[in-house]
Amino acid sequence: MQLLTITSDTWILAGISVAVVFGILVILVLILNIFTAVAKKTTAKATAVIETRKEIKQAKTFEKASEEDKAAVAMALYLYFEEINNREARVLTITPGQPSAWHAQLNPRL
Repeated sequence: MQLLTITSDTWILAGISVAVVFGILVILVLILNIFTAVAKKTTAKATAVIETRKEIKQAKTFEKASEEDKAAVAMALYLYFEEINNREARVLTITPGQPSAWHAQLNPRL
């Protein structure tokens, strides 16, 4: 029986198998390193954008409003609220239980 004998073909097959496994591992490590580098670049760009936005927000300064500005804002608010009140004055409220004349003509039981 020749099943348990180790020949040169057996050693070659074992060596090729080990080489393939390590080769795949090296390729996976390279791919992961590439993904890491891309992620770091993207993170750096995002961080730079966030920092510039913060700088822009900090750079904005607000001056005190002049009397004319205050008057314009007050007038705009007055007109806005006046328009809301005018709309509410034109609302027609119908209470149930009080039939009108047209309702009586459409429903002969009333």
